[in-house]
Order: sequence, then C-alpha cells, then structure tokens
Amino acid sequence: MRILLIEDDEVLRQVMLKSLVDAGHRVDAAADLGQARHYWHVQAFDVVLLDLNLPESDRNHAPMGSGLTVLREARARGDRTPVMVLTARNRTEERIAGLDAGADDYLGKPFDLGEVEARLRALVRRSQGASDVTQVGQLGLDRKNRRFSLAQEPFLLPAREFEVLWELMSPPGRAVHKRALSDKLSDFDVSLGDNALEAFISRLRRKLNQSGVVIRTLRGIGYLLEEEA
Repeated sequence: MRILLIEDDEVLRQVMLKSLVDAGHRVDAAADLGQARHYWHVQAFDVVLLDLNLPESDRNHAPMGSGLTVLREARARGDRTPVMVLTARNRTEERIAGLDAGADDYLGKPFDLGEVEARLRALVRRSQGASDVTQVGQLGLDRKNRRFSLAQEPFLLPAREFEVLWELMSPPGRAVHKRALSDKLSDFDVSLGDNALEAFISRLRRKLNQSGVVIRTLRGIGYLLEEEA
C-alpha cells in the first residue's frame, strides 16, 4: 500500500513510519498541515492516517490547527481516499466530528500498531472491492501476508515488479490508468517514467507466461490483469 501518515508527534511518527515500512508499505510522512496539504495534492495514496491535532507548520506550533481541515478540503475536491483518524482526544463528539468530516475509521491513542495495519488493510479492501486472498488463473495474492503464489508455489518478485502486480491485482479485472500507476510507484523526488513502467510490465508478462493470467494494454488508458480466455 501507498500510505500518507500525518502525525505531528515526532517520536510516534517515526515509530509508525518504521513499523509500516518494515511491513512492506510505501509511506510518506507529514508533520503539519502545510506538508499534509502538499503531499495529498501531488501524490495518490491508497489510504491516509490522520492525526486530528496538527500545527499549521513546523514554525508555528500554537495555536494548533485541526486535521479535520485537511480532511474537509480533500473531500470537498472529490478525493475519496480512505482515511483513518488517529487522536488522543477520544470523546464521542470528536469521533462524530471526524466521521462527519469524511473519515472512514477512527482509532484513539494509545493503539496497537498491529491493529492499525489490520484496519488499514480493511479500509483499502472496502475501497477497492478486494478481499484478503485473490486468485486469478494460477496466480494468487495473500494481502495480509504480502505474498504472491504461482501454481501454489511462492512467486518471488523484485520490489517494483511486486508493487506493479499488487496494483493490477487490487482487484483484478479493473483498468489501472498508467498515470495513476506511475504516481503510486513514484517518489516525490524521482518520478517513474513511462519507459520504466513498461519495462516492469514486460518483465511481469514474461514471468506470467502460461500461468493462465494476462496483462492487457488498454490504449490511451493503461493496463488490465485478467484470467486468460
């Protein structure tokens, strides 16, 4: 998953960042409203982890801004990325305010990092219409354990090819726009170009040969993974 983590507490942010990266996710971390607005505008994410109590910037720690501001802005521009709100302020009225602003889930601090990841997977499954285990032809994906299998044997891939195939399988049979796929796999300072993306697709096609799975090119759109007729 590509995750945006918005959390002003540096210690907690670093702990969560390490935990999510170690679990195999791509994570961009913002410490204030300014960074959060910028990241959320320029990058596509699978899910957002949002702290409600945020400063306006790293130079302005008082008064505190509300994470609800950036959430309302995203929803107002039509962004439907799943959002899980994290906050120590766990009163009922604040949970209601977060959900009314467009949050999809709510978790009070302190929390267990394993529960955070499980809830993130559930949010993304619901948003993509995917399940934890997906099978197409001889190709299988276990999202919980981040494992592919081919003909019931482990199917190991380099990191970028893994991420490309993950997107095409979430869920299969869905047109994945080339620009969205490139954006999801790019870093802020290094963009994944069309030639690099096409190279990953070409390698995957060779590795999936005779698997019962094909990656089709949709001209002017992107790619689609489906079971071979």
